[in-house]
Amino acid sequence: MVRHPLLSIKDLHVSVAEKEVICGCSLSVLPGELHVIMGPNGAGKSSLVHSLMGHPMTRITQGIVRFCGKDLLDLAPHERAKLGLFLAFQHPREIAGVRVRDFLYSALTAQKKPLAPLEFHDRLTREMNLLHIDNAWEDRAVHRGFSGGEKKKLEILQLLVLKPKLALLDETDSGLDLDALTVVAEGLKHLRKRQPSFAAILVTHNVRFLRVLKPDHVHVMLHGQIVESGGASLVRTLEKQGFQKHIASYT
Repeated sequence: MVRHPLLSIKDLHVSVAEKEVICGCSLSVLPGELHVIMGPNGAGKSSLVHSLMGHPMTRITQGIVRFCGKDLLDLAPHERAKLGLFLAFQHPREIAGVRVRDFLYSALTAQKKPLAPLEFHDRLTREMNLLHIDNAWEDRAVHRGFSGGEKKKLEILQLLVLKPKLALLDETDSGLDLDALTVVAEGLKHLRKRQPSFAAILVTHNVRFLRVLKPDHVHVMLHGQIVESGGASLVRTLEKQGFQKHIASYT
């Protein structure tokens, strides 16, 4: 049985502040796959995932991107989200005056059929328990006064509640202590098990995080291009050798 890509990127070029940061990137993601993008700082990893979501700081100058069979570049950010694309920011902003419960309920009902408040509350409570999140979070303003680890937990909670088709995770593991890292990783594993078609592109430097998640594909990005791809074994190679081989070949 032939499986069609959930996401297909061909010869993508992206500029930020008139500087090209993605220079001909191509990538294909099948349903259920976890792709990891690694590379030195400034390689273009975050710019890639932000451009896919339609971040206003990025400008796509060339390339083709198809998601769920549709031309992604023709869609506004909210239309991409409604189609099932999700972006978890490295530094999510707080939203004063908007409670976590209301934020998630509004996001869910905007994407899918309206859910009865009681049914939503049961789902939210179940997912919060999975992530060891106190129920008092429901009434907190989104990211207001949250620690770095709490912000990342909230983004994983959004994933579990909203159930997107494809998540773009921009260093979701950064700033987490070991316990929080384990909770976040287990939350992602649970989502992949519960929703086998769920796919993700994860930007990370954290080898320990990847040992838990066991990615299907690992890519090295340098100067806005994917310069090497492999399986989970590539993570072990990079852990030992770093990116010096790749940097040397481009100097």
